[in-house]
Formats: sequence, structure tokens, C-alpha cells
Amino acid sequence: MATRIGLTLAAAAFALACLAACSPLTALNALSPANGVHASTGLAFGANPRLKLDIYRPATVTAASPVVVFFYGGNWTSGQRESYAFVGRALAARGFVVVIPDYRLYPEVSYPDFLDDAAQAVAWTAKHIAGYGGDPNQLFVMGHSAGAYNAAMIALDGRWLAKQGMTPAALRGWIGMAGPYDFLPVENPTARPVFHFPDTPAESQPVNHLDGPRVPALLIAASSDRLVNPARNTGGLAKRLRARGVSVEEIYYDGVNHATLVASLATPLRKLAPTLDAVDKFVRKHTTLIQVQAM
Repeated sequence: MATRIGLTLAAAAFALACLAACSPLTALNALSPANGVHASTGLAFGANPRLKLDIYRPATVTAASPVVVFFYGGNWTSGQRESYAFVGRALAARGFVVVIPDYRLYPEVSYPDFLDDAAQAVAWTAKHIAGYGGDPNQLFVMGHSAGAYNAAMIALDGRWLAKQGMTPAALRGWIGMAGPYDFLPVENPTARPVFHFPDTPAESQPVNHLDGPRVPALLIAASSDRLVNPARNTGGLAKRLRARGVSVEEIYYDGVNHATLVASLATPLRKLAPTLDAVDKFVRKHTTLIQVQAM
């Protein structure tokens, strides 16, 4: 047991050293095994050159798999799908088909244009994912930070999917990690122009969209998150959703912060928090997935 713990600590120390030496996301991708996972990259889902997505799927499946569309964070001003290959690989290794789309960023666009992009990616997935081994009837949206906001708005505010001929009722569930769901007035100086501060519309807030279909939610946050207040955002939204009869699972982890919460999905940092297990359990709970061996 002591040897096993020592190896775990050594692996974590090595991973953290790599994170410090180069781009953190690049390091996580380099240290995340791709064996057993097939990737299809650079698939266009819209006319804009940025609207492309990557798909990660298990190398072998015996039935159509649940599908998770993952939106990355970056304050709606930065980010690219290739940087989150570790997320796609982690979830695909658990038997899911994972879609990671890009979306337009500020200053090219501002609220609410990126939500149209997110809805377009979900609609493309629903239409085409069967060709990649996914079950469009077992569809989830997921995101971290700004991406969790995107996922929340897709699941809670029916306007965006309605433009694509869909409804949030088509979702089996949604997963938010360290998401900003209630942030008026906008305090983050980077996010202010994205949301037209000081004229940010109240309708931009996920907490103000609670009357739609009751889509089950898994809300995960870092207890010590200093960028997005977990009590106000994760806790506040969870409380309001439950009051409306929505099934909500609410988890807080002590061993991570705002950034390392999503990093804990990667192979070398999973000892920081059981985030991947929580996502895996939630998806399986809300699907008819044939059980596969966890990796």
C-alpha cells in the first residue's frame, strides 16, 4: 500500500511539474493516454470557419453510446477544442461518445451569439452522432467555467435549441463544473464587455430560466473557488432548481480550485478529486447504458 501511495504521489508531482514547465493543457493532453479511443477532428458544424468540433469515441462498442457535448471555459474570450483532448479521452474511455466544439469568442461576438453556436453544435450532434457510434436519444451537455454557463443556458433556456428545431427536453441531463450561473452585476473586467456591462440583460443569467423542462443536473464546484463563488452560483442554482422539482446532484471538492477541477478529469491528476467518477455515475444513472469496464 505504501508503495502504491508513493507511486501515486510521484505521478502527481511529475504531472504538476509538467504543468509548470509548459502550457498546462498541453501537458495534460500529453500525459493523457489516447489508446482505446478514436478521434475524429475538425468537423464543421456551421459556416463560420471557427465552428468545428472534435469527436472522441471508444475504440470498441457493442451498442450506441451515451453522448456528452463538452463546452470548455475561458471567459468567453479564449479557448480551443484541441486543448481539451484529455476530457474527450477520459470520458470516451468510460464508454461515452464525446463532442468538443469550438464557439465564437469575444471580440468577434458577444452575448448571446456564442449560445447560438453552442445550440448549433448540439443540434449537429443530435443529427449526425449515430454515424460515430453515439445514441442521439441519450444526449448530455457539459461544461467547465464559461462552458458550464453555456451548458446551463442550453439546458435551461429553451430559446437557443428552439432555433435549431429542438427543445431542452431532448437532453437526458446536464453537467456544470465551476459554472457562473448568477453573476449580476458583472464584476469580472474581462467578462464585462462580453455581457454588455452595465446594460447586461437579466435574461442572460441561468438562474432566471427555471420554468422549462426539468432536465436533471449535476453541479460540481471547488470549495475554495476564488473566481466563481461556489455558494452563490452552484449552491444558489441547485437550491432554485430543487424548488422547481428538478433532480439535482450537488458536489463540492476540497482538493481542487477553479482550474484544477477540470484538470482532475485527466489521468495524472485524478487523485485530486473523483470528478470523472461523479460524471460517469451521473451519466449512467440517466441512461440505459450497457455497463462497460471503467478505465
